Amino acid sequence: MIITRTPYRISFLGGGTDYPGWFRQHGGAVIATSIDKYCYLTCRHLPPFFEHRYRIVYSRTEDCLHVDQIKHPAVREGLKMLGVTQGIELHHDGDLPARSGMGSSSSFAVGLMQAFHALQNEMVSKAQLAKEAITLEQKILKENVGSQDQISAAYGGFNHITFLNNDEFVVRPIILGRERLAEFHGNFMLFFTGISRTASDVAASFVPNIDEKKRQLRVLRELVEEGMALLTGGRDLLGFGDLLHEAWMAKKGLSPLISNSEIDQLYENARRAGAIGGKLIGAGGGGFLLLYVPPERQASVRHALPSLIHVPFQFEFEGSKTIFYDPEQDYAAIAAERQRQDISAFREWRSPAPAA
Repeated sequence: MIITRTPYRISFLGGGTDYPGWFRQHGGAVIATSIDKYCYLTCRHLPPFFEHRYRIVYSRTEDCLHVDQIKHPAVREGLKMLGVTQGIELHHDGDLPARSGMGSSSSFAVGLMQAFHALQNEMVSKAQLAKEAITLEQKILKENVGSQDQISAAYGGFNHITFLNNDEFVVRPIILGRERLAEFHGNFMLFFTGISRTASDVAASFVPNIDEKKRQLRVLRELVEEGMALLTGGRDLLGFGDLLHEAWMAKKGLSPLISNSEIDQLYENARRAGAIGGKLIGAGGGGFLLLYVPPERQASVRHALPSLIHVPFQFEFEGSKTIFYDPEQDYAAIAAERQRQDISAFREWRSPAPAA
């Protein structure tokens, strides 16, 4: 039995520059953190006593005889990708809803790689987990997703991630003193808008022609460097809210699907109530609204957004991990041994030992 725990992430600056169509030509960078909200996967080899060989439990339950019958694309292709041939049972549970911008699909992909490797008694690096999840989502499933979510989910922590034009990446932890990190974290508020959307669909509205969005993406890239200078240079942290606001204005220029009148009104209400800046998490279109609000104004902002669910969170620094590992009995070996014992007993019965 294997249980993996993989964090969701919040991207602050640089989102959009992590798409291969952009960073392979221009490079890219993001500032992001994993948070203490998780995707859990429970996985085991399925004993050979059932009519099905695969049971996959998420928002639906699938019982299948053959891997190609599995409808969940990441599970089906992940099994093939890592060469898992024995039947499995897999259960998914998450702290946050899917299609909400928190990188849930990538956290699932990373946790899936972790679980399937553990089933095969393998421990792999965080870099390998991230790269395999990127390969699964981008190259095999052909999803319109970037590369930051898988890295944040695999590595965990508050990081400056740089994307190189050869598909490699560099993860640098952002080192802040305890008090400065607490002050920075204390200015954030996270709200669930209740609007669900598929990130790949939103991204599909601008990714195929991403090179036509040079002006916006260059602004988003430059804001990452400004954010790093502010965070590590001892400047007033409230200025980070201004950077978030500027980045949100630039990001909305990538596609009309990134925001809408309802989201714009929520954001404007929060700004009038005291938020300095903010953004929708992920590709946009709905999901979670992140706001940068001085503590003394946070009650006013909550009052200004009465229909939204406020979600407190902490930064997380462990990344994807196996939190339970119990090697299972080899049912095939047990069955073979029982058959051998039965045959031996039958032979003894047919040919009893001669009387003394």
